[in-house]
Amino acid sequence: MKRYINPPCIVYFVLMSLLLNSYIIVKELPPALAVVVPLFILLNLLPGTRVKGTKRLRLKICNHGTLMLAIFACSLLPSFVWHTVLAFLTIPDAYMDLVWSMVYCVIASSVVFWNGIICVYCTSTQMGIKWRVIGVLCCMTPILNLIVLTRIIKVTSDEVEFEIKKEQVLGDPALSELCKTKYPLVLVHGVFFRDSKLFNYWGRIPRTLKLHGATIYYGQHQSALPVKESARELASRIKFIVERSGCEKVNIIAHSKGGLDCRYAISEFGLAPYVASLTTVSTPHRGCLFADKLLDTIPQSIKDKVAAAYNVTLTALGDECPDFLAAVNDLTAAACKKRNELLSFPDEIYSQSVGSVMEHPKSGRFPLNLSYRYVKNYDGENDGLVGESSFAWGEKYTLLRCKGKRGISHGDMIDLNRENIRDFDVREFYVDLIRDLRNRGL
Repeated sequence: MKRYINPPCIVYFVLMSLLLNSYIIVKELPPALAVVVPLFILLNLLPGTRVKGTKRLRLKICNHGTLMLAIFACSLLPSFVWHTVLAFLTIPDAYMDLVWSMVYCVIASSVVFWNGIICVYCTSTQMGIKWRVIGVLCCMTPILNLIVLTRIIKVTSDEVEFEIKKEQVLGDPALSELCKTKYPLVLVHGVFFRDSKLFNYWGRIPRTLKLHGATIYYGQHQSALPVKESARELASRIKFIVERSGCEKVNIIAHSKGGLDCRYAISEFGLAPYVASLTTVSTPHRGCLFADKLLDTIPQSIKDKVAAAYNVTLTALGDECPDFLAAVNDLTAAACKKRNELLSFPDEIYSQSVGSVMEHPKSGRFPLNLSYRYVKNYDGENDGLVGESSFAWGEKYTLLRCKGKRGISHGDMIDLNRENIRDFDVREFYVDLIRDLRNRGL
């Protein structure tokens, strides 16, 4: 809220408070409408839209919405005080002036509120589903709705402030080649997702890396196939990237099952000459014991129904031949153990792995907050899906933790929810990761 406690914003608060309670002025001096209406419209359109430090429309709209909500909240007390005074002045002789003034104020205040709430609901990433739902549920409960509104303003104002600082860093010419590696990056997604232009699997990470000089490609393989088949697709895709671009090799960063797919492609499908490094993130190299348990416990009829529903849906979204059950079975501890005995990895390719752990069920968003305890029963410390004991692989292993109870989930590692986590900046982590590859001459 610091950004809204400054002279220009205070002027907005004062002017809007006057306009919201100007009924008596307009009644006694009708020509004043020629000033009141245009000024009211301008104050509903301009505040916050000329924010310095960013050219991103989303941030400008979010900043505008936050400021309008702050103006609305700050105008409530002056409006209450004014109408209390007005009650003493008009009752009982001219009580209709009080009534009409209150109606006028409520309608005008509603315009300000809905202007702000629509803007932040449509543009904020940090509100998430949680605060959007809480806002709807509590909107008609006095006092509680003001508490929730204050919280929403805090969340969105912090978001704008954080993102603007991030933009300033990204715009620093001295850092424009920080992630300009010798070989381009290939980002490989995990199971049950597809690379999409509408919703980037890697959240805000690719944009940040590109602004720091990185060249990025994507695996673009299907969402759910056995490791062997995904590996076949990835091998073909990466060879195509290398041959088309003339880059000689690539640095692969693979998340979750994508790490297993890439290891298989390098070992069994001749991809090794095209790869400079492989970094696996949240990959279950030794599988997931909870997956073995689930597959043994759930009746086959239910598994078949879930698989059929998924396969039909993803076929409609572009997959050629998704195989839900085969993909899940390849993530079990038994399947990974058997595969690890088969695969080899060339010494000349730099290899490393990264993992993270949640500290508490509440530290992850749905559904990882629900799966955390179940996974912990079988795999111990985990990120909501993969146990810590399964992450380590390659020449270097990094385990990430957060202070306090927050922790870092499986989804947090790819910025899936676009959430700004205290003590862990996922975008900065990847910048450091790529900078290290650059320093290694890769």
